[in-house]
Amino acid sequence: MTTSHALIAFLIASSLLTITPGLDTMLVLRTATVGGERRAMGASVGICLGLLTWGMCTSVGLGALLNASRYAYNILRIAGACYLIFLGCKVFFRRESALLGDAGLDFGLARNSASTDDPRRWFVRGLLTNLLNPKVGVFYVTFLPLFIPAGSNVVAFSMLLASIHMLEGIVWFAVLIAAVRPFSVWLGKRQVVKTFDSITGVVFVGFGLRLLFADRR
Repeated sequence: MTTSHALIAFLIASSLLTITPGLDTMLVLRTATVGGERRAMGASVGICLGLLTWGMCTSVGLGALLNASRYAYNILRIAGACYLIFLGCKVFFRRESALLGDAGLDFGLARNSASTDDPRRWFVRGLLTNLLNPKVGVFYVTFLPLFIPAGSNVVAFSMLLASIHMLEGIVWFAVLIAAVRPFSVWLGKRQVVKTFDSITGVVFVGFGLRLLFADRR
């Protein structure tokens, strides 16, 4: 496989994986729905930086360690599962006052920017959601080597592939956030926000429980 063929194949495969609905997509959509564009972009950048971090760790061997060490994998798996369950419960059981405070979707149009939560907080949330999921590291261990041409620098080429995957994620999340914007008024209604929070909370707890009781194969 030549370098150009490897890059084209990876672009196609990683693009399909990026747009496949999952936990990251749910987090970004939920944040865009109830928090606004700035918060959602903060979460998106955090998620994508998490992908890049896992890619870099995989390149230098940490991903292989997680794949080989059941103990290391289980520690990170339990930590990630607890974090997801915590987030899900926090969203599901949000107080009415908090619900009203987040419901107004302005995307920088209706509310004063000074009253908008610091996007860095949502960046950290997206980053931790990704970093505390060891399956991402194990996935990179098995996925990236498929697209590394013979004779190339494995570390450098793996980092290149991870960077491409990160950029694809940023573009995809930006598209999702923009798609939510036309429905901001409807999505800002209290009952809609409450319903979306309930669904998101259940999904997050479900992902957490699935990760907690997952049997690594």
